[in-house]
Amino acid sequence: MARAIQLNNEIAEQRYLLEGTVKNHVTSILSRLGLRDRTQVALLAQSIQRP
Repeated sequence: MARAIQLNNEIAEQRYLLEGTVKNHVTSILSRLGLRDRTQVALLAQSIQRP
């Protein structure tokens, strides 16, 4: 299975952003979703995809 979760520095390099900017956006998204980390995001996404 391919790794779907990218590190902040990988996202920053691909989008020409600073790593801190990516971290701030990820933190904001997690907060809005009421989640603690990217693992919880992956579990949420998996549960949504299952019928």
